[in-house]
Amino acid sequence: MKYLLACADFTFPLLTHDASLSLVSSMEFDGVDIGLFEGRSHLWPSREFENLSVSASALKAKTEDLGLNVADVFLQTDADFVPYAINHPEAGRRGKARDWFERTLDYAAAVGSPHVTCLPGVYFETESKGESWRRCLDELAWRVEQAGTQKLTFAVEAHVGSIAPNPKAALELVESVPGLTLTLDYTHFTRQGMPDADIEPLVAHASHFHVRGAKANRLQASFKENSIDYLGVLRAMKETGYRGYLGVEYVWIDWEHCNEVDNVSETILYRDFLKANM
Repeated sequence: MKYLLACADFTFPLLTHDASLSLVSSMEFDGVDIGLFEGRSHLWPSREFENLSVSASALKAKTEDLGLNVADVFLQTDADFVPYAINHPEAGRRGKARDWFERTLDYAAAVGSPHVTCLPGVYFETESKGESWRRCLDELAWRVEQAGTQKLTFAVEAHVGSIAPNPKAALELVESVPGLTLTLDYTHFTRQGMPDADIEPLVAHASHFHVRGAKANRLQASFKENSIDYLGVLRAMKETGYRGYLGVEYVWIDWEHCNEVDNVSETILYRDFLKANM
């Protein structure tokens, strides 16, 4: 099957947002993943939501002019994923996270995105793991319901440091919340030395997919150093009937050695690999 390819707008943070979108278009991607990361992306939710309809209309016009679909809108409410985690024990913080999620749904619908992603929450040391987990399930169920009212697909990205830091926990999470899907990124598990075979069962629950190189002890690596068998991933996608985008998602931040590769070149290498092997 031929999949649609996307590239993240936050792959190129040293460019202006307009230049980043233009670069994604010039690389001949079908779509763009939009990062709404407070304090650390081109588009901050606090700014975009000041006049949501105007901001969304402007983004939609830019992407349409460049021939790009918006493949996903990824909300992160803070530069650190703990202060406004969706399952935070403080009701006020959960309330802000809910409010921004609802606004993200409106934003995604307005820009024409079929898909929204957020982070799944964390364990809090001030309470039992069971309490953090149960509150996480409640918050995710609410988000699935809200996304459904706008006919949007909702997913979480299981990641290093989250309440779902490994494939087993990610599988339990998605199976515990009807309608929940995954924005699947093997690299968070590969970095921990986990084999592809442990991650592959998650493909059946994925609605969006992030592609980049990784290896043990490196969340992000070059195409040459990558240890993930993406041919195997593509086979698993075919077997499970995956229908989402493949989003090439290199980042450039001073965290987890994620500023040590050439994002432009690596993005092109993965684009060409995927086109040749889909």
